[in-house]
Amino acid sequence: MLKPIQLDDLAKRLSAAVPSGLAAVGADLDKTFHAILQGAFEKMNLVSREEFEAQKAVLARTRDKLEKLEAKVAELERRAPSP
Repeated sequence: MLKPIQLDDLAKRLSAAVPSGLAAVGADLDKTFHAILQGAFEKMNLVSREEFEAQKAVLARTRDKLEKLEAKVAELERRAPSP
């Protein structure tokens, strides 16, 4: 998820892009953009880079364990007497 500072910065940049004739409503637009962006990002169910990297590490460890278990099973099957 975007950090509050990043979200505020994005909302302010959107407000700054509004034509100068509408500058009088700039503060209201800033708040409106912030609320709209916050809602949109929450609906997207985004994760932070830190969360992504943590889950990536967990997946790598899990994959490594799975490969080792598959190798053990293959070795046990190879050693098992044929019926």
